[in-house]
Amino acid sequence: MRYLARTADGDALLGDDDGFVPLAAAAPEHASVRDALPAAAAGTLPDPDAATAERIPRGKRSLGAPIAEPGKLFGIGLNYVEHAGDLSEDAPDEPASFFKPTTAATGPGGPIRLPPAEISDRVTAEAELAVVIGRTCRNVDAADADSVIAGFVPVIDMTAEDVLQRNPRFLTRAKSFDTFLVLGPHLAMPEAGTDLSDTTVRTVIDGETVAENVVGNMTFPPRELVAYHSDVMTLEPGDVISTGTPGAGVIEPGSHVRAEVEGFGSVEADVVR
Repeated sequence: MRYLARTADGDALLGDDDGFVPLAAAAPEHASVRDALPAAAAGTLPDPDAATAERIPRGKRSLGAPIAEPGKLFGIGLNYVEHAGDLSEDAPDEPASFFKPTTAATGPGGPIRLPPAEISDRVTAEAELAVVIGRTCRNVDAADADSVIAGFVPVIDMTAEDVLQRNPRFLTRAKSFDTFLVLGPHLAMPEAGTDLSDTTVRTVIDGETVAENVVGNMTFPPRELVAYHSDVMTLEPGDVISTGTPGAGVIEPGSHVRAEVEGFGSVEADVVR
């Protein structure tokens, strides 16, 4: 697996499981991770071995969010049939999508900042696999989605559940507090056509797995979500489609949350108020 990433200081990196090199040392034509997204979708980024610099092991890099300024942020509700059942909901006939503002995005470690208790005293966190768009596109067929996908990112998504329970029309408010989407720590770039169905997505809070499932149990798989949204609007490099969660757990100040996506990495963050 190859990865695009950014240091905590914002330097662009290209790497694999053995470590990272500066992106500029391997592909000097790309000034940033965002600039490299079309090449990631096309599969034309060079191997890190071609870089003029030696790899630095992953453990010696402090990573930030892989994209400094993400584009449109989509969330998908009730995409795992079992999760819909847990919430006494029917799985939707079409993707139940919503927007989150870019100000909700933060990087590995967070922290996730809970709103004042008088606004919400029940926030939940959930692990998800997110798709990052690499090329400007419209009306993409699901069979061709790999040609516009730059890669995949583990994310932690938050919901102010008590706000949402007061009125389902409050979904935007419940999902949009600052730091309510943790992205990172890298953009994973599998080979085109990689079968995602056995990929396990796991929500872990304070070391306990509170929910897990495999992508194959999604009602709408990632490539179908790309196709669906491209029929509605133009998708652009840096847009992120978070594909839904197997389940969520309540978080409190002092909690530690981890989203694990097997084969694609994990991201974690502390919780504060």
